[in-house]
Amino acid sequence: MIERVAIILAAGQSTRMNTKMPKVLHEVCGRPMLEWVLEACRNVGVQKHIVVVGYGKEQIVERFIGDGDVEFVEQTEQKGTGHAVMCCREQLEGFSGQTLILCGDAPLIRTETVKVLIEKHIQEKSAVTLATAVMSDPTGYGRIVRDGYGNIQGIIEHNDCNKEQRAICEINPGYFCFQTPLLLEALDKIKPNNVKNEYYLTDALHILLADGHKATAVTAVAEEDAMGVNNRMQLSVVGKIMQQRIQEKLMNAGVTIADPPNTWIDARVQIGQDTVIEPFTCIRGAVKIGSNCRIGPFAYLHEGACVVDGSQVGVFQELK
Repeated sequence: MIERVAIILAAGQSTRMNTKMPKVLHEVCGRPMLEWVLEACRNVGVQKHIVVVGYGKEQIVERFIGDGDVEFVEQTEQKGTGHAVMCCREQLEGFSGQTLILCGDAPLIRTETVKVLIEKHIQEKSAVTLATAVMSDPTGYGRIVRDGYGNIQGIIEHNDCNKEQRAICEINPGYFCFQTPLLLEALDKIKPNNVKNEYYLTDALHILLADGHKATAVTAVAEEDAMGVNNRMQLSVVGKIMQQRIQEKLMNAGVTIADPPNTWIDARVQIGQDTVIEPFTCIRGAVKIGSNCRIGPFAYLHEGACVVDGSQVGVFQELK
């Protein structure tokens, strides 16, 4: 029996990316952004993923149609995050479990953070729980408003904030967990009463609070993890952060990376213990490297390459 589903918002066009490709298909360390979000959901036991598509929907469907746990819902008009979730009503009808709602353009999401969100939701028996972040520069993000006791009172979108609210540094990065029947009730009451004339998902929280239900906010998202991708510069920054995570994981597993800033390793690469990766090496695709190997410097390994234990790929070598 399915206890938890995830709705992943992936319908936006993102004009700031200046791209003909859907934003969520842009790669971070060899994997589409959307794939990183799906992986985090799968790691916490989500068995059904509803991906809301719009711009470039055919490309997204073609890329993920083979994933048996993914279902696609089209948002034909871009009327906000609340409207995107409204489009999923048919898929949620009759479901009494939890619904996670996440953004498809936030690949730095961590499995551990989603676990904390779910555990807090269960522990507090809340109608809705969200994971928040504290940002040194909160510009552009919805602000978390709390009372004197620390209880969440609401979320104010950046464009709707007054001067005092814009000074709040705790923000909403878009990690929600709802009790599904209450989410559906709240969706029926959302109105586009805001600057953009859109249906905000955050209004569902306000509605649940007004109806006497419990809402919880847990500060669990690291500042760097809250970064979404809205332009090519942010895509580059996110890629560097993810590359550091990939290399740290490999080094913790017994791989030596002599010069991390001057090495690039795809997320799909497998490397055995006591292998040394020399500087200016690029390993792209689902490459397998055994134990006790030495790769580089200035080596380039392509998709599908397989290096057996004890091998050496030397200076300026390219392996396909």
